[in-house]
Amino acid sequence: MEFMTGEWFGRLIEVLVVNLILSGDNAVVIAMAARTLEGANRRKAIVLGAAGAVVLRLIFAGIITLLLEVPLLQVMGGLLLVWIAWGLIHDDEEDDEDKVKAGSSIWHAVRIIIVADAVMSLDNVIALVQAARIGGEVEFGLLTIGLATTIPLVIFGAALLTSLLNRFPLLVYVGAGLLVYLAVEMLFQDKVLHPYLEHYESIEWIIGLAAAGIFILVAWLWAQRSSPTEAG
Repeated sequence: MEFMTGEWFGRLIEVLVVNLILSGDNAVVIAMAARTLEGANRRKAIVLGAAGAVVLRLIFAGIITLLLEVPLLQVMGGLLLVWIAWGLIHDDEEDDEDKVKAGSSIWHAVRIIIVADAVMSLDNVIALVQAARIGGEVEFGLLTIGLATTIPLVIFGAALLTSLLNRFPLLVYVGAGLLVYLAVEMLFQDKVLHPYLEHYESIEWIIGLAAAGIFILVAWLWAQRSSPTEAG
């Protein structure tokens, strides 16, 4: 069966890693929006807010899947993934308390969660759609798994995800490198660029790994360059 192939499982790992890395900020948004509520009200706001956010992601995923067939849009999507990868490593460190207001009631918190997640989740969905593609076509089983795993990640993962990423910074670099690799795939699959790049398809994975490695090295060197200034 197609979903038992090695490529399918490889793509599944990519989907889960992308989701893990990119769900951290969204999980924190939900935690911050519901922070002033207590007990059952907090849990209810988190569950309802996350459910509403996932519904919006399903809609985004459907729209993006169609739009990726538009010429040069995959080039733009690939560049966006590179920008997202850079932002993962070089965050502006603004306090989440300053970015997200707390909800004063369950429905107020739910509204904040849905609106904030909608603004933040477009990058997540673009990355997930690309990670779920096999042979240029979106494998909706993989995409569904990716979107479904968002629910437990954002509901239960706020504290866990942020502590993991803070404790193991290498995970952020791995996630950023994966996004760059996916960006290279998008360039190869774009209708306009494909005729020019098809001669290199046999080494596409090598180009992707090289691009990811170069990006990670540059990002790391940039971080080292910035550290002394911040320390001073």
